Amino acid sequence: MRDRKTPQGAQSALRAVRLLKLFTSEQPELQLAEVSSLSGLNKTTTHRLLQALHSESLLDRNAASGAYRLGPALMALGVQALSSDNLRVRARPLLKRLAEETGETATLEVPIDDTMLILDEVTGGHFLAAGGNVGTRWPMHATSTGKALIAFDEHGLERLSDRLTPLTAKTITERDKLEAQFGDVRRRGFAETVDELEDGFSGVGAVVRGSTGEILGALSICGPTQRMTESRRASLGATLCAAAGQLQPCLLYTSPSPRDKF
Repeated sequence: MRDRKTPQGAQSALRAVRLLKLFTSEQPELQLAEVSSLSGLNKTTTHRLLQALHSESLLDRNAASGAYRLGPALMALGVQALSSDNLRVRARPLLKRLAEETGETATLEVPIDDTMLILDEVTGGHFLAAGGNVGTRWPMHATSTGKALIAFDEHGLERLSDRLTPLTAKTITERDKLEAQFGDVRRRGFAETVDELEDGFSGVGAVVRGSTGEILGALSICGPTQRMTESRRASLGATLCAAAGQLQPCLLYTSPSPRDKF
């Protein structure tokens, strides 16, 4: 992953933020000793930081077990961030249209470290569809959005962890095999995954750029692998690239892209 230099005078703040990032859906509660071990900080420093975060309601504490978990103040900040996020607000109508036209789930995702965070999601009309994942973070190497971002970001490869974890039998965990895919991703404009994040589900992803061409995040369309055939992934990928382009400010369009046929 990218090596970041710690700004002078900000060490305590950065340490506190990194402690918050240790809490995940897999580990929603952590004891003092666990936080100390995971962070590499001694117990005295860890306890001081945890107490400070707890005093601001950024962490909550289980009275019975003594374990810490993310607190209500973080929830409030998250809701505020979602409601004020300009990209999410602009993308929402587009996600609805994509979900309605394809019948699949459409998402807007942004990078955090070596993961992609689902910022917004609209579930399609098909009986079997992915859904309920807003706020979830998935490893970049196993997602179509993550692969698209890595392929088009000059420093994308630096985001990857040194050790890539398999989520299914088809998850690509060798960096050279991942890199071999990126030429095709750049040529086609979108990335795809087939049973790599979750067995039985596949998706396509395309990056979303800002007014100066910087990558802000990515859009995806995902659904059951049995519906996401190779030809349909290609068609959905082209549709997704056109949709992602519509989110780029100051971008002129001479003609609309052909509608995907379903």
